[in-house]
Amino acid sequence: MKKSAYIVIALLTGFYQSGLAQQTPAPAQSETISITGATAHIGDGTVVENCTVVFEQGKITALGANIAPQGKVIDASGKHLYPGFIAPGKSLGLIEVNAVRASNDQDEIGGIIPHIRSLIAYNAESKVVESMRPNGVLLGQATPKGGRISGTSSIVQFDAWNWEDAAVKVDDGIHLNWPNTFRRGRWWMGEPRGYQPNKQYKEQVEEVLTFLKNARVYGKGKAESVNPAFEASQGLFDGSKRLYVYAQDEKQIVDAVTALKETGITHLVLVGGYHAHRITDFLKTNNVPVLVNFTHSLPEFDDDDYDLTYKLPKMLVDAGLLVGLQNADASNFQTRNLPFYAGQVVGQGLDKEVALQLISGNTAKILGIDDNYGTLAVGKSATLFISEGDALDMRGNQLTHAFIDGRELSLETHQTELWQRYMGKYSGQLN
Repeated sequence: MKKSAYIVIALLTGFYQSGLAQQTPAPAQSETISITGATAHIGDGTVVENCTVVFEQGKITALGANIAPQGKVIDASGKHLYPGFIAPGKSLGLIEVNAVRASNDQDEIGGIIPHIRSLIAYNAESKVVESMRPNGVLLGQATPKGGRISGTSSIVQFDAWNWEDAAVKVDDGIHLNWPNTFRRGRWWMGEPRGYQPNKQYKEQVEEVLTFLKNARVYGKGKAESVNPAFEASQGLFDGSKRLYVYAQDEKQIVDAVTALKETGITHLVLVGGYHAHRITDFLKTNNVPVLVNFTHSLPEFDDDDYDLTYKLPKMLVDAGLLVGLQNADASNFQTRNLPFYAGQVVGQGLDKEVALQLISGNTAKILGIDDNYGTLAVGKSATLFISEGDALDMRGNQLTHAFIDGRELSLETHQTELWQRYMGKYSGQLN
């Protein structure tokens, strides 16, 4: 092949790859920015009309209805201002295409592997991650999956060159899938269909508790050799890490909270909690927050209310629990619909500003990043966005500007490029 042909192929390949490349991460904030005239939804249940927000060097320096703007001014009159939404418990950036094994880093071999860190596998150039931003989902918890103890998560922001740049809170918690009290019958092996008692439940629980007890003892002495799994677990006992416990039914939840508290673990977070509404007093007594599964799903059992999943967050909020939303069973790409899951709870009677807290202020508290994210306040990160209308309604969730730590983001994604391409094609045909 002639040399000129090689050059043409190389150029075409470069153009193709550049067309599919992720948007370049935004540079650090270089000038003071003021957003004026917006209806600001603070993220703690309050609203400020005709609000001005000023931020510089990535931090909010002024916020209120009678604030003089400074620096570059963005007129948001008639628009709405929100803190960046937070997606907990998702393997965003760890898996790109489910059917392509080479792009799947969400789990590793082994049943109890708390020392496996999701952060170092996080792909900051993920197109799935990039697609979160146009709906206002700006931060997430990169979470390992699989096994009994899946590994250690980290919290990241969704505009970065690499995992080091993305990290907001490193190694924030360990994720435990509590054993199921029931399992589905394996009909292909002659077992009855439907749910059957898990005969190995006690044995599986004991395996978890034995590991945690041994890890605690390991931390109190001077071991002759390093045990990575025990080392990674020490934060559970000194309070520097949270234990995210995935449990659904009433017995699972009670057994998990009771047994884990006895091992000396201080910060527990219940993930899922399908039947948490039955034991709200128990959860309040033990100060256990809940990350509820996403609201768009069918009831699990025949005797459940048909709309249980839709109204469960409101039931837990009304009971006085600290509640966030986590779309555990949905595919990663569906995480971009997180604000609409919160909007669904508004349809069940929850106040709109309280529903907003489920994906902002409350989630920040549950993850332990509320000192800097989750709400709009002086001194906190300027991680926020402007929407044409109600961000919890897909008709109003039309972003005009978005910022992470004061850096103005591009809202272009692979999806928006395709939309523009084909809208141009079909609008031309219609004309």
